[in-house]
Amino acid sequence: MGRTRRGFTPEFKDEAVKLVVNTGRPVATVARELGINEQTLGRWVNAFKARQVGGDALTETERAELVRLRKDNAELQLDRAFLKKASLFFAQEATDTNAKRSR
Repeated sequence: MGRTRRGFTPEFKDEAVKLVVNTGRPVATVARELGINEQTLGRWVNAFKARQVGGDALTETERAELVRLRKDNAELQLDRAFLKKASLFFAQEATDTNAKRSR
């Protein structure tokens, strides 16, 4: 059977990268201590450094939150559009009912 792929939370990735960047310890040492593959941690560190150079200073945690907030925003916009249409429908219906009564 094949091996199952492990998933890591954005917070875990951030903390692992901080251990390498802030302490200056080698990637191999930190990876061994955390029980993850050296190449995996190396990719995380390289991605972090590339974001720092490119001016995109979002951490993995912030990036995940940004994705979640954008999704929430899209859902709220759909809800708002629906409620706006519903309120127009009921306002028109109330106007029609009042017009029929006054005849």
